[in-house]
Amino acid sequence: MTVADARPAHWEAAEALRTADPLIADLLAAEDERRAGSLQLLAGESLATPAVLAALTGPLVDKYADGYPGRRHHTGCAPADTVELLAIDRARELFAAPHANVQPRSGTSAMLAAYAALLRPDDAVLAMSLEHGGHLSAGSRANFSGRWFRFHGYGVRADDGLIDLDQVRELAREHRPKAIVAGGISYPRHVDWAAFREIADEVDAYLIAAAGQTAGLVAAGAAPSPVPHADVTVATTHKLLRGPRGGLLLCTAELADRIDRAVFPFSQGGAAVHEVAAKAVALAQAATPEYTGYVRRAVSGARAVAAALGAAGAPPLTGGTDTHLVSASVRALGLTGVEAERRCAAAGLMLGRCAVPYDPAPPAETSGIRLGTGTCAAQGMGEAELGEVGELLGRVLRGEAVEPVRGRVRELARAFAGRR
Repeated sequence: MTVADARPAHWEAAEALRTADPLIADLLAAEDERRAGSLQLLAGESLATPAVLAALTGPLVDKYADGYPGRRHHTGCAPADTVELLAIDRARELFAAPHANVQPRSGTSAMLAAYAALLRPDDAVLAMSLEHGGHLSAGSRANFSGRWFRFHGYGVRADDGLIDLDQVRELAREHRPKAIVAGGISYPRHVDWAAFREIADEVDAYLIAAAGQTAGLVAAGAAPSPVPHADVTVATTHKLLRGPRGGLLLCTAELADRIDRAVFPFSQGGAAVHEVAAKAVALAQAATPEYTGYVRRAVSGARAVAAALGAAGAPPLTGGTDTHLVSASVRALGLTGVEAERRCAAAGLMLGRCAVPYDPAPPAETSGIRLGTGTCAAQGMGEAELGEVGELLGRVLRGEAVEPVRGRVRELARAFAGRR
């Protein structure tokens, strides 16, 4: 099947689904309808491109391919091998990385493999605390990371919200971690990878770059790359990269074998080759001028949203953003993050809540909201449209009537519906 055949094949598949399972077909249609009447601002979401979707639904969805190219545990893997080698080469070229592993099924799976390659149970790890923007895989007790390793959390400065590198250095000297994880999921500024490298070298620690949210920016040259500084870079292929849901590992040549063995056979079974094919497509598309334009729209749009929220009384954390992410405090508006999320959802503005560093609100409520501009930028929105979205958010958060905002949200959603 060629890419040109993808849309007819999609409709043939849709008809087959409706015949076989009308309930699931109706639920998928309901998801389409939900999206058509709302704006998707969740920080971790974007839109997979049509070519990525075509690869995901191609014949490789059926193929078993345990192992690596040339070293499979099954026969009939010649096309699968070529697909994976293409994905690896494209990842290495796009990120200027000595080695890439394209098999992880998610960013968390990729982080698990990174830990497995570098650490042993009960090793000390220094990472951004969850309260200050770290991911669950950075030491949450509900996650494997917090149960298998001894995590110590660094945070951001109270005055400007930027990563406190002095604290990072002090904690590294105190705890002598086996690894330092740089980066988080709610941090809207560029990370000083070189400074983290210097600290890691001082205490003889591995440096792991948590780049799940920012890999797409790096691919477009819109953010500094962690690859020259980190021993292992953990990324995702969805979010701004607009690929399938999945993970990606980049590492030094010296760690290549350890990383590969940590993915297969240690933490995963056979590769999902249809996902690998879709990753290969996304990585190729990320090297195009069109993709660079998309990322620039996402970043300029995020800055416009941040400015509008600040004007509405919800100041952005760190004072703004360098990325597609915006985190803001709604405490001055008398709201919790939960209430803000609910109000915005009622108006068709889909975003999430997040913790605000040094805030006394309980974790279940929070005082912050977090959003991303990846999906709206993928639909064609730019700075002007996203600035208006920020104003709509401000109106809802200030307590204005929901229906007028909801009506304008529907208009914007319809105007940009169907674009990928």
